[in-house]
Amino acid sequence: MTDHPTTDDIIGIGFGPANLSLAIALRDAMAGSSLRPSFRFIERQDQFSWHRAMMLPGADMQISFVKDLVSLRDPTSPFSFLNYLHVKGRLTTFLNLKTFNPSRVEYNDYLSWAADHFADAVAYGEAVEIVRPETRDGRLAAFVVEAKDGSGTRRSRRCRHLVVAAGGDPAVPEPFAAHLRDRRVIHSSWYLPGIAQALGAPRLDGPEPRILVVGGGQSAVEIVTDLGQRYPRARIDLAIRAPALKPADDSPFVNEIFDPASVDRIHNASPELRADLIAAHRSTNYAVVDADLIQAFYATLYEQEVSGHARYRLLRNTQTTALEESGEGLCATLRDTVAGTEERQAYAAIVCATGYQRAALPAILEPLRPFLASDTADRHYRLPLHPSEPRVSLHLQGFSEPTHGLTETLLSILPVRAGAITQTILGEEQAARSAIRPAAIRQ
Repeated sequence: MTDHPTTDDIIGIGFGPANLSLAIALRDAMAGSSLRPSFRFIERQDQFSWHRAMMLPGADMQISFVKDLVSLRDPTSPFSFLNYLHVKGRLTTFLNLKTFNPSRVEYNDYLSWAADHFADAVAYGEAVEIVRPETRDGRLAAFVVEAKDGSGTRRSRRCRHLVVAAGGDPAVPEPFAAHLRDRRVIHSSWYLPGIAQALGAPRLDGPEPRILVVGGGQSAVEIVTDLGQRYPRARIDLAIRAPALKPADDSPFVNEIFDPASVDRIHNASPELRADLIAAHRSTNYAVVDADLIQAFYATLYEQEVSGHARYRLLRNTQTTALEESGEGLCATLRDTVAGTEERQAYAAIVCATGYQRAALPAILEPLRPFLASDTADRHYRLPLHPSEPRVSLHLQGFSEPTHGLTETLLSILPVRAGAITQTILGEEQAARSAIRPAAIRQ
């Protein structure tokens, strides 16, 4: 590690859609300003990719293309999805699809196209290990970001403004968490490479592999559908805790929870009311499935009743209470919490479509805790620091759902949030510059 870290005015940890939107907002804001703070992003992946392990055939986005990286902030931006289509020569053919929801593969290509414009400002292939404070006279003066690349080389960088958008960690419940070193236990975040390692290529002969998918949300049913197509001889169980798969509520009035104005309503409410508002709208995002996908899966279950050849099972009210290795595979104990019965079943692979978890304060920021007045971000996604020098700020993207609402971990208002963070940072830079000028005049 270098004794003298390289310095940037702004560093972003993670370069997914959130910090990509921030990079665009910074570029736009500086285009019409005399301020030119330098910025850099650090990304653990070797290249830009968004949910690469869930690029499933036929999977569409669940939000409108208008909720892209920029349009809610500046619909004239060259980084819009529409301009991407124009550049790629697909604008009129996309319009002929008559849809607001592009495929997941195409949206990932759009994001990658936008990210390519910032290749010089991103350090790919580096995992941030810790962020340490740099102090001056007992005050926080800068952040020192320590990272390591794939070869083990460590690198240190410093900045005055830090924006953390590192994403969530896979949530893997017990008893599966105890077997994560077993390649047959897979989380949806590494589904495509994971299932290939666990089962290999599909075979038209030999035994039929039995696969367990755990989870009651969109990803779980998408994975069940993909497994059935990818492994035509597989027998697939979907275990859900609820009595039924629930449809996502995307009706217009409910969908207003994803409008930018909803952040103000939730943030300005009391903590108790905030929790109630978020709970009342959980059916828009958590443990729910698009209605058309539910309909298709129900039809599949019905068709196999007609044919008498059952490849799929929906195990309702089911919890996996134990998991152990056996000669036949991974043996799971499945408990029906309503009937009170148990079943033991061996599986060749298990996929946990169980979502993600986010700490209120990312673990890499723990050394900064003595300088935090609170670990709750303000309206502009900024953690309050004390004591600190001017022109030092710490922002979080994706970690403030309890105070900012369901949009916090989603794509819905990325450009609006990025704009707010950009204006906060540049406002502090401008204020510092204005404070320096009178002092220089007096001298």
